[in-house]
Amino acid sequence: MLLKEIRLQALRDAPSAFSSTYEKESELSDSDWAERAAQWSGDRSITYLAKDDGVPCGIAAAYLDHENAELAHLVSMWVAPSHRRLGIGAALVQRIFDWARLKNIPGLTLLVTSNNDTAIKFYVHLGFAMTGKTTPHANDPSLGDCEMSRLLV
Repeated sequence: MLLKEIRLQALRDAPSAFSSTYEKESELSDSDWAERAAQWSGDRSITYLAKDDGVPCGIAAAYLDHENAELAHLVSMWVAPSHRRLGIGAALVQRIFDWARLKNIPGLTLLVTSNNDTAIKFYVHLGFAMTGKTTPHANDPSLGDCEMSRLLV
């Protein structure tokens, strides 16, 4: 249920940063959340949750690409506003890097909303670069999702 709490908090805080919505995911049952937790930390995926003194404050997940065995995708990255700029986001992404390296995955990609300059700067600081690929945002046609990538070797 910790995944549910953090994910819903993220969707409420930054609705344009995700392809899903708070309204949609808040309707999931507890068994749906348990199933999601199992899927998000299976053979082909991982999810890390951050807590500070027992308070949920961050999430980062990744999954192996279905078609390219040398690629993984960083998804669901979020840190609570009260905990930003404290190194939590970087620590979560570092855990994703470590997981990908253990899986012998040389590269990571992510999508970031085109108007999220703070997140784009954060990812650039961590070594990601824009690939030039963009797709329409799932929930807001006025926005785009920009692909960024990083090699881990």
